[in-house]
Amino acid sequence: MKLRKVTAASAAVLALAVTATACGSDDGGDDSGSGSAGGGKITIGIKIDQPGLGLKTPDGKYTGFDVDVATYVAKELGYKPGDITFKETKSADRETAIERGDVKFIAATYSINDERMKKVDFAGPYLLAHQDILIRADDTSFKSPDDLNDKKLCSVVGSTSAKNVKEKLAPKAQLQEYGGYSECLTGLENKVIDALTTDDSILAGFAAQKEFQGKFKLAGFKMSNENYGIGLKKGDTELKDKINAALTKMFSDGAWDKAVKDNFGPANYKNEPAPKIGNIVK
Repeated sequence: MKLRKVTAASAAVLALAVTATACGSDDGGDDSGSGSAGGGKITIGIKIDQPGLGLKTPDGKYTGFDVDVATYVAKELGYKPGDITFKETKSADRETAIERGDVKFIAATYSINDERMKKVDFAGPYLLAHQDILIRADDTSFKSPDDLNDKKLCSVVGSTSAKNVKEKLAPKAQLQEYGGYSECLTGLENKVIDALTTDDSILAGFAAQKEFQGKFKLAGFKMSNENYGIGLKKGDTELKDKINAALTKMFSDGAWDKAVKDNFGPANYKNEPAPKIGNIVK
């Protein structure tokens, strides 16, 4: 009898532990992709300080091209807008957020490269951008990428753009790395720095803002190819295939073109055509 009581108690403890483990899962959302039909939620990593791409507005809404892409993909996975939680993921934190399970996937101007692919997988690409610089509208000192050397440049910690400047584009430049592009923009406006360097899509988003119109301009240097992909946990082939299928549909049904026009149109951004899934332009 004593044995039976202990066994019953152990079973109760085990059941409680299993329930607690299930409730405590932090995998960034429901794996099944069943969305509202199964009561699932999903957490998606985005930027929140990049106008035109990923921006959290004062009223708490999220806007931008990356947000539109993420929302479309989530819909194809079975999630309604109300099932989505957007989570800020800064450039330096993206791999950690995926590996730790803080988010299900990330759509945050996330350039695909060999170093990152050692840690995470990518679906896409869904946009081809190019590294450029943003300068003050009256600045005539930048004629070519060679002029970046010995200048005060700003980029974001952990970004591909900062890495490119240090290793290839302008190793003699005085590079300052800040936590966000808004900080770089303030420095550019106050003449603390000479240029902000990152992807042309990001720069166009900032230059198009009403408060900055006429103050800044893009130099038009296509200094690198940045293939934006959707980052997800390494080895999650099933999710990667589902996201790629969603992106393919978005390219073909006109939703991608509409998102480009809605978010980049005001800046007259000359975007590249929708890329082919799996085609990484070097």
